[in-house]
Amino acid sequence: MQIGELAEHVGVSSRSLRHYEQQGLLSPARGSNGYRVYAEIDLVRAGNIKELLDTGLTTADVRQYLDEGCLDRPLSGAVRCAAELPTLQQRLANLDELIGRLQHTRGKLAAHTSALENGVLPG
Repeated sequence: MQIGELAEHVGVSSRSLRHYEQQGLLSPARGSNGYRVYAEIDLVRAGNIKELLDTGLTTADVRQYLDEGCLDRPLSGAVRCAAELPTLQQRLANLDELIGRLQHTRGKLAAHTSALENGVLPG
């Protein structure tokens, strides 16, 4: 299958697939015409890459999955990758910290807004 077909199946742009290749996450074969030719395994891998990137992981994080051979089988399967849990736990911790900071900032903004609405100068 060619890049446009794979992009459509996975739900990403052709540019994204080329980016995955530049990052070393995909290695499509080349036809005699120089076009990329993707196999069924590339469909699984590209889908897994998209799924992981959609969770907020970086391409460097996703590379850990590649290094462990985890991208070439469905991530939803029972067999999990050793790299998966610590990386996801760290991402969750980072998000929790960010949410805490945002909630604090929101609280300050809400108090300031309320004070202004009530004619009280903040200070």
